[in-house]
Amino acid sequence: MRYLLMIYTNEAGDQNASQAEQAAVMEAYNKFSRDLTSSGSFVAGEALQPTSTATTVRVRDGKTTTTDGPFAETKEQLGGYYLVNAKDLNEAIQWAAKIPGARFGSIEVRPIWEFPPQ
Repeated sequence: MRYLLMIYTNEAGDQNASQAEQAAVMEAYNKFSRDLTSSGSFVAGEALQPTSTATTVRVRDGKTTTTDGPFAETKEQLGGYYLVNAKDLNEAIQWAAKIPGARFGSIEVRPIWEFPPQ
């Protein structure tokens, strides 16, 4: 089964980290990504640019509107994700717990709907 592991972090805190702290976190992410890939569980993963680059789109009564920024103000922002293959939720949680961002943010684990081929 596929699971999306969404990495939430405090962008302000991340931006205030020293270069050495940022480098250590990036190396931890690189190691995690190598371990996940070598296990065969990796499907996809990306880091996202800051929420200041986001655009929110809404369609109401057939009219499209856009606003700058994320949908809602929160203490933690979605910073990236991993899509993994896992035998069950427990295995997905084990991978989520190894993501470096789990130490200072949170990881949301959500199963992917598996639709039949069209």
